[in-house]
Amino acid sequence: MAASTSTTSTTFCLSSKNSTKFQKFLLTKTFVSFPKPKLTAATSHFRLLSRWAFSNSSFKKLSRVFCSTLPTVSTSTTHYEFSDGSSEVELRLKLGDVDVSSKDIFVDANDNSLVIKVQHSGFLQTLINTSCLYERINPGETIWYIDDDELVVNLKKQDPELNWPDIIESWESLTAGVTQLLQGTSVYLVGESTEINQKIARELAVGLGYIPLETKELVEAFAKQTIDSWVAAEGYDAVAEVEGAILENLSSHARKVVATIGGKHGAASRTTQWRHLFAGFTVWLSESEATDEASARDEATRHFEDGVQGFSNAEVVVKLGGWDANYSKTVALASLSALKRLILSDRKLPGKKSLYVRLGCRGDWPDIKPPGCNPSTTDDASLPGS
Repeated sequence: MAASTSTTSTTFCLSSKNSTKFQKFLLTKTFVSFPKPKLTAATSHFRLLSRWAFSNSSFKKLSRVFCSTLPTVSTSTTHYEFSDGSSEVELRLKLGDVDVSSKDIFVDANDNSLVIKVQHSGFLQTLINTSCLYERINPGETIWYIDDDELVVNLKKQDPELNWPDIIESWESLTAGVTQLLQGTSVYLVGESTEINQKIARELAVGLGYIPLETKELVEAFAKQTIDSWVAAEGYDAVAEVEGAILENLSSHARKVVATIGGKHGAASRTTQWRHLFAGFTVWLSESEATDEASARDEATRHFEDGVQGFSNAEVVVKLGGWDANYSKTVALASLSALKRLILSDRKLPGKKSLYVRLGCRGDWPDIKPPGCNPSTTDDASLPGS
């Protein structure tokens, strides 16, 4: 299928300057930071600071991979064809009518990046320059050749079982790829802002083909009053209790993107209200006061080590400096990329989520205990057959 791409700063992926070290990590946690994007509106203060993904709720057991470069894609007006084989992907780029030989072609492939240039008429033209291939490759096994008026590049996948929807990470490739990886598992958005949760939920639902749900609307429909008026009359706990009951009902539902109530109003801010949130993959859209990636990283580390906020139970975290609704899709894109990294770190996660739901969301995530035992009891005698 032919496609064309252009320069963009809204395509995100994981990369590492140290490819050898990168390959040795188990990828049980990823962290990606981005500098402030160029904004057209002078009044906008949005910054996507960082992105984390977790495959275990115990912070001390997690490894980390850091990236401080902004992934970019540039192919000028180059058109390409892409195909995905069992163990490799093939990229075909049109060379046009220019007369070139193999000595005029420059191909630089790394773990997660690819640069292709061609020299002709005294100029060096960039055909493709991306730091965000859809997934990692084995750069030493890259093969390329000229076929008539096309440059053919074969890239060996590190994970031959993973299907690549496209050569690069983009909104289209991530929505297609993550939809398959989720296997119908729902996604829950938590954080300090109800508005942010709702807007990103709508973006993700459209991309994934899921149904968007907002617990704020459901709670207000039940109470027949606004959240603010209910809090004023009965306090935060009353709202959180009802939202918790709604989350219990939703926990058995598949293919939903659920925007929860933000801040201390909601159930997600309480560590004791997470048993039904664990039915799906949870994304913390975290508003940050950090001014750069280093301080954002330190802030996130403190949150997860302390475990004070209920939000720290989330499996994916996206750090935001400020908020601009015009960049909802950018935040949704970063969330998808982190979800992809999370599931690829443990392909059994969607199946474990399904098992957790079938056993009744007993609160024993991620160490699911056998049927019939009491997860609230840590004594081995509680296990069947003990």
